[in-house]
Amino acid sequence: MKKICIAGTQSGVGKTTVTMAILAALSKTMCVQPFKVGPDYIDPMFHSLITGNKSRNLDSYLMSTEVISHLFVKNAFHSDIAVIEGVMGLFDGASVGSDIGTTASIAKITKSPVILVLDGSKVAASIAAVVKGFEVFDPELRIAGVICNYISSEGHYQLLKEAIELHTNVEPIGYLTKDMQVEIPERHLGLVPTYELLELEQMFERLSDMASKTIDVDRLLQLAEPPAEASQEQSINSSPSRTKNIRIAYAKDEAFHFYYQDNLDYLKNQGVDLLAFSPMRDQELPGNIHGLILGGGFPEMFAKELAENETMKMSIQKALENGLPYYAECGGLMYLCQELYDLEGNVHRMVDWFQGKTSMQESLQRFGYAKLTLNQKCIFGEAGDQIKIHEFHRSKAEIESARIYELYKEKESQIVKQWKCGFAKGAGVGSYAHIHFYSNLDFAHNFVNSCLRYKEKNN
Repeated sequence: MKKICIAGTQSGVGKTTVTMAILAALSKTMCVQPFKVGPDYIDPMFHSLITGNKSRNLDSYLMSTEVISHLFVKNAFHSDIAVIEGVMGLFDGASVGSDIGTTASIAKITKSPVILVLDGSKVAASIAAVVKGFEVFDPELRIAGVICNYISSEGHYQLLKEAIELHTNVEPIGYLTKDMQVEIPERHLGLVPTYELLELEQMFERLSDMASKTIDVDRLLQLAEPPAEASQEQSINSSPSRTKNIRIAYAKDEAFHFYYQDNLDYLKNQGVDLLAFSPMRDQELPGNIHGLILGGGFPEMFAKELAENETMKMSIQKALENGLPYYAECGGLMYLCQELYDLEGNVHRMVDWFQGKTSMQESLQRFGYAKLTLNQKCIFGEAGDQIKIHEFHRSKAEIESARIYELYKEKESQIVKQWKCGFAKGAGVGSYAHIHFYSNLDFAHNFVNSCLRYKEKNN
């Protein structure tokens, strides 16, 4: 099994398009396991569709080095090649002066050679200075090759290639031209999810053809290296304690689909039977369930459909009133409130579990990593328990429930921002915080145990 990390010099250079083109080309003849650096939910959807294998997140802020190594080896073990898509610029992360949260950190932990994607438009020999800077910035990192994006012609690429070969030791392995037929539309939180796009297979096929024509895919495979042998990190959760027939429903449709695949897999490994349902179309929750998860997504884009499904809203409210353990993240929190105000200011009646409203704003309200401490006991643990989280939302909540999360951001070991979230009611909590269980597996265990106690009490 080989591996490669595709990184960008900065956001907007087209590394997602380049990654998808390479995934599409490789998947023609190989088993490809995709990964995404950072807390992104949408890019992995495209990876998964192209390769047929669920894409996984690797994040050096949310996870320890041992966990990253474990998840990488475990998920990539049976593939021919692992392809990691980076986030932002190669060295952009949680803070300046640290590689925590960076693509570079993941490439080093997984020992993956880097293919650097550059914006080749409006530049000639100067591109070599950019490549040289990235080449020498971190001596521990191997930048094996570069791909130039947004190229106008073969002649233009040859000019850039000549400059890079003359001034650096990094190998140019191809380019992509700008093609309007493979541009993916964006909205306020990034790319439009796969659920809402048509004719994706045709786009993936075109990307594969483009990569095969102008990227030296054979050379890319030669530059890839086999992973280090698995060590003791393989023992992480190697023998999970299994529960007895716990059934947890989780929302999954166009409005709700932000889930870390490793979170879902971990619950399954604990013996949980996960039941997907649609708050938009199903009439009620699945029967005989012992827990509920409402993930993030875009409820504001489908607020009308969610509001009109009265029987589902009543089913959820009744279940929560009966003490069903639950947690709701971001879009799930918005759905559990009384009202949701969309981007146009229209009001939509939601589940009416939390007393209050959420409203979409013109700009991001919260973005980035933070540390979370519980200030009282809940489904995730005891007061004082901690986990690292990520927030990314444009809505604002005005909710009357108690807030049980203390959150803060640090810079150079100093707290630079503090706030509260985590609205507690009944047997659960709703919050803007996105939780990756592998940041603190006790949170997952405690949630499952809450569901088990509910089952034992009600059976």
